[in-house]
Amino acid sequence: MLKRLFGRPAPAAADLDHALWRETLAAMPWLGHLDAAGLARLRELSAGFLAAKTITGAAGFEVDDRVRVAIAAQACLPILKLGLAAYDDFVEIVVYPDRFLVSRSQVDEAGVVHESTDELAGEAMERGPVVLSWPDADPNADADPASRGWNVVIHEFAHKLDMLDGEPDGVPPLPARRRAAWTREIEGAWESFCGMLDRLEESIPRHVDPESPQGEAWYASLPLDPYAATDVGEFFAVAAEAFFVDPEPLAEVFPDLYRLLTDYFGQDPRSAVR
Repeated sequence: MLKRLFGRPAPAAADLDHALWRETLAAMPWLGHLDAAGLARLRELSAGFLAAKTITGAAGFEVDDRVRVAIAAQACLPILKLGLAAYDDFVEIVVYPDRFLVSRSQVDEAGVVHESTDELAGEAMERGPVVLSWPDADPNADADPASRGWNVVIHEFAHKLDMLDGEPDGVPPLPARRRAAWTREIEGAWESFCGMLDRLEESIPRHVDPESPQGEAWYASLPLDPYAATDVGEFFAVAAEAFFVDPEPLAEVFPDLYRLLTDYFGQDPRSAVR
């Protein structure tokens, strides 16, 4: 039974519309590793999540039940073992009708300030809201063939798990005896991935634009999206989304990291229920 949330009982899983729930699950074929008990747990957590969180639209986007349930189901998949308490540090999810712009300011080692504007599909703020682009979060949207293993909802909520003990560093809260081993493994895997990416980019012919469809074909040989090389925090979030959505390349190239994630999330997405 779910704990009481915000002074009122969390709704039972049965309170989620049955037809809408089935439609939501059908749009996420990568849930095939969950048995009946796992799916029931996901539904229970999703109901509790929707009772505890506020999902609001921005820039004119209207949030309906389909949006709410789809976001809740994807957000709750990583916490089947961890429980809703893992998301206690925030309340709001903001949803945009498209990708949104965020201004950045960064000071380099020489003290020079660099201003930039990034177009984002999602953003997670420490002890703050999660922001999502609905076209990227919608599980019914046509997937880009180049976005294998990509799921912005899981990615951003993995950041929230990572940030429970501070800035995202690729290491979520863990007992001391496990933290050192986790840190060594994920930092080593990140460094290995960065080396893979460097060697791949050196091998791309100069006449090939890396951002063209032809260039994307080269990056498809990587086990993770190149964005994972940004830093170890992004590596964890990218690895988490790939773990659930396209686990085979991750497990093949980084088997020790895959085992760590299997233990942490309490799931093995390669073990599809027959």
